Amino acid sequence: MAASIPAEDERYALESQIRELYGRCAYTHKTHEKMAERASTHLWRVKWAQIILSALTTGGAIGVLFDKNSMVYPLATAGLSISMLILNSYVKDIDPGQDAQIHRDASSDIWNVREFYLSLLTDIRDQSFSLNELRNRRDELQGQLHAIYKTAPHTDGKAYGAAQDALKKKEDLTFTDAEIDAFLPGPLKRTRTQT
Repeated sequence: MAASIPAEDERYALESQIRELYGRCAYTHKTHEKMAERASTHLWRVKWAQIILSALTTGGAIGVLFDKNSMVYPLATAGLSISMLILNSYVKDIDPGQDAQIHRDASSDIWNVREFYLSLLTDIRDQSFSLNELRNRRDELQGQLHAIYKTAPHTDGKAYGAAQDALKKKEDLTFTDAEIDAFLPGPLKRTRTQT
């Protein structure tokens, strides 16, 4: 007859699994944030390139009107016009703004599940919750996360590396007691100032 596993060991094993799920969720959330930032930056660059090319093309066209004998203005205007056509054709097939929004939406949905995992980690310490209740909540969260992942856009290694840097080196998800206290009213502060 197999010996039963003590409830404390089961609770510890469940906590370990949920900690792992929380960590994965935190990384995925941050990776989608980095993808959204990169798409927004790309959109900003494309829009500025369009504005600059439009302004230069307009300047070239005005130059043609005032200097009808010059070959520089017509050639430059034609070159700029072709460059603008190529850029606009490229942008027609991609939409960095939409990509950024899709990644922001995925990030927001994943953030919500991440916070539920954090709450579940807190609840594991509360002995009034049974292991079955905790497992059911874990399974519900896993289902929610699966639904999000099915529709979320893909990320890449570059965004994952940026997320890793933000979480490990810049400690994006961690705060000292003093940092949190700065946001809270006096009675909720952990560190009391000496008067």
